[in-house]
Amino acid sequence: MENDERQLTGEESLRIITDMINKTKTNIRHGSFHLIFWGWLIIFCSLMQFILARFPHFHSPWTVWSLVIPGIFVSLIYGWVNGRKEHVHTYADTVYMMSWIGFVIVALILFLFLHGNEDLVPQYILLAAGFPTFVSGFVLRFKPLIFGGIAFWILSLVAFFAGVSVAQLTVPVAMLTGYLVPGYMLRRKDSHDAV
Repeated sequence: MENDERQLTGEESLRIITDMINKTKTNIRHGSFHLIFWGWLIIFCSLMQFILARFPHFHSPWTVWSLVIPGIFVSLIYGWVNGRKEHVHTYADTVYMMSWIGFVIVALILFLFLHGNEDLVPQYILLAAGFPTFVSGFVLRFKPLIFGGIAFWILSLVAFFAGVSVAQLTVPVAMLTGYLVPGYMLRRKDSHDAV
């Protein structure tokens, strides 16, 4: 029986290793965009809701969250455009993407179940968001993102036990610790790796 496998030359091995390193850099770049984009968008929405809730004549402070809808389209378009540029998709890419798609599905279901009881949304969303953040940290091999996922879970517990006013403020803190700090660190790491 003839063996169809052949030995790789040193140049071919080096090219494969270089391609995988470049692929990791691409993952880092994509991860940092989404973390930073969503971090700032969610901080803005949560702080605006908190502020608007302090005005008695404003009956629906939660409507500010409608800004998330265009945010979803921005993320989808960014991911689609950049995904088309890549010719190789790894198993890690699939795990990363599917964990975030799973989060979006869970978030939509939570919004349906919690309709009319918006005071509970921060606790459950933070609880759900911790999982893809934590998994993304392992996929990207980036500890600040792993700690960010853990911070989401801790802040979810704080939101459950501290009351409505504090619960609303746990969201911006979670975005800062779970998305923005790791996102900017990823971006910085990517720019250092590119030098």
